[in-house]
Amino acid sequence: MTAVQTITLAGEFVMKRGSITSPTLAYESWGRLNDNADNAVLLFTGLSPSAHACSSKSDPSAGWWEDMIGSGKPIDTNRYFVICVNSLGSCFGSTGPASINPDSNELYRLNFPVLTVEDIADAAAFVLDDLGIETVHTVVGSSMGGMTALAFTQQLPGRARRLVSISAAARSLPFSIALRSLQREIIRSDPLWRNGQYDTSGNGPVSGMRLARKLGMISYRSAAEWAERFGRERATDFTHADNPFGIDFEVESYLESHANRFIGSFDANCYLYLSRAMDLYDAADHGGSLEASFAKLGLDAALIIGVETDFLFPVSQQEELALALDQHVPEVIFKRMPSLQGHDSFLVDMDRFRPAIAAFF
Repeated sequence: MTAVQTITLAGEFVMKRGSITSPTLAYESWGRLNDNADNAVLLFTGLSPSAHACSSKSDPSAGWWEDMIGSGKPIDTNRYFVICVNSLGSCFGSTGPASINPDSNELYRLNFPVLTVEDIADAAAFVLDDLGIETVHTVVGSSMGGMTALAFTQQLPGRARRLVSISAAARSLPFSIALRSLQREIIRSDPLWRNGQYDTSGNGPVSGMRLARKLGMISYRSAAEWAERFGRERATDFTHADNPFGIDFEVESYLESHANRFIGSFDANCYLYLSRAMDLYDAADHGGSLEASFAKLGLDAALIIGVETDFLFPVSQQEELALALDQHVPEVIFKRMPSLQGHDSFLVDMDRFRPAIAAFF
């Protein structure tokens, strides 16, 4: 079990729309790689998490998927060697817009090449190479991570035997693209963004990031959950002394607190790049149609999970993905979850998600 580790690639890393020199990739791992090096599980994250998916002796803080990974848990580290890679383009150890460009010795900022989900998938393969892993037992991802896991199987056919895709899709729908486009515009409209040249010591586009995060939080949950969880309860911790249109309701207080926690932890340019990468991805680009693009994946099995209340990646998209995979993958399992928590269900509705993941493993 390890705290975060890094590898630096030698030379040029060619991306779909440019290249960078000697990028660094951060990852964490749990469990032990067996003698045959065939028990590895590769985990891709959503847009904002780091590689810290679960706790370890070297880092006992709770990870973002703490209930899913570990000894005796659905992805059992007594059986599997689990590797979670921080996405290329992120700001938690892997090279991205907030990193130093070795060619200029200045931050990349907007000089970072256009980032794609395929680039994130390709970069993670170098971590596997460094660890001596030719083929992973299963590649797993949720949300953007599910897209990346699928792209990994397309870009590197045969390097994964099994796929788990959760609340993701083969492409983003116009609604999701429009929502993320508005989030990016909100950030770029903040006067302190300064065309990406903002102050990185803390005086950056805080207002833009706060509002973009609020909009994101609204899209991650369902209206039914908001109604059940908050109703019309009034907030008690805020006054209107300085703002006649301040916080009145508990749901507003919830969004405010989550947004304020986020703005100090994530880089604005990294958010813009990763958000756009999700919009740019279309699995059909690799063959002209979904069915054709999956013809050479080399998978033995796939588990596709969707949530009925997810309107960011509707469950119909998971069903579409499962049907297309079923043309070329011997075993495809499609799970339709009635979870109330919308897109974020895979993080909170463990009573439903743990059994489904455990059964597949």
